Amino acid sequence: MDGFQLTFFTEQNCRHAGMHLVDWLVQLTNELNLPGVTVIPASQGMGHRHRVHSARFLELADQPVCIVMIVSAEEADRLFERLRRENVRLFYTKAPIEFGMLGE
Repeated sequence: MDGFQLTFFTEQNCRHAGMHLVDWLVQLTNELNLPGVTVIPASQGMGHRHRVHSARFLELADQPVCIVMIVSAEEADRLFERLRRENVRLFYTKAPIEFGMLGE
């Protein structure tokens, strides 16, 4: 199948609709019946304002997080329409890919 890899970049402490943004996105993935989502915590990153974000020993609030989804074009359209309607401020990449399942 052809579709897109969507990667969203945020921090652990970002919130939307009274929830951590990461949790809200995972919940939205389920609500929109998207095939899946992977949350990848990072140890360190630099944002668009050239500020370093990192997971510190006792403080994870500033920890960078990537949220990755593999979706069809129609699923991507539904997701982005919802994100726009909710006015979510979120940096993302959208890359065309081929995807499928191997094995039984």
